Parts: sequence; C-alpha cells; structure tokens
Amino acid sequence: MLIGRSTAGKTTLCQRIFNDDIRYHKTQTVTVEHEVMIDTPGEYLERRGFRGALMVTSADADIILFLQDATENGTMYPAQFSTMFTKPCLGVVTKIDIADKKQISDAEVYLKAAGAHRIYRISSVTGEGVEELLRALDMPVD
Repeated sequence: MLIGRSTAGKTTLCQRIFNDDIRYHKTQTVTVEHEVMIDTPGEYLERRGFRGALMVTSADADIILFLQDATENGTMYPAQFSTMFTKPCLGVVTKIDIADKKQISDAEVYLKAAGAHRIYRISSVTGEGVEELLRALDMPVD
C-alpha cells in the first residue's frame, strides 16, 4: 500500500514497477494496480479526518510504503505515524533525480520520524533505486 501526499510519486512509482507508460493523473479514490499494489489518494494523508481510511485500507496490505517527495520542504507525516498500522512500514524517498543531497537527507529524517523501518531512495523517472525496492517487496525485477 502506498501512502504519501499529493504529487509524492505514488502513481508514478506504480507505473514504473509495472512498466506502464509514465503519465501523471490524479488518484481520486483508492485503486488497486495490477492486483498487488494499493494506491491511495494524497488527501488521505493530507486531511487528518481521512487518515482512518488509511487504517481500514491497510487491512488488505502486506507492507505499507510511506512516500516522501525529496523536493518537498517539510512533511505531512506525524511523528510515529507507523504505529497506527499493524503492518511493516517502509520509507521511500522519491524524486532523487531532481533533489540535492540535503533534500534527500531531510526526507529520510522525516520518514524515520514517521516510523519507517527501512528507507529506499528512488527515481521513478530514471529507475534509480527501484530494483532494490522491488527486492525488498519480494517482487520480480525485470
């Protein structure tokens, strides 16, 4: 299950993983991609009142991925956000191809504070880091 604010790269990561054409479109509702990946709307994280929907949706997930856009200044994740889930939570720093080292480091700090157990750095555009993430998810690597 993918969680992150709007434009964090959740849908783009799904497209990269499944070799779909990368094209931006706004996720309006929870969608299941290729029967294995749950993509959630950014508003579920951004609006405190919707966070309960993330807990309910996580019942169908094996692993929760917290996505943090490295170019974003700040985070929407509350401290120890992972404690609301009964599943392992991993952190994914996105957009590393357009971020500087400090931005990437700050994104990792945000994800650690949210309770992510392990953190991966990726670019869905270039593919950098995606193979390592796929291995961690026990998904096939092309």
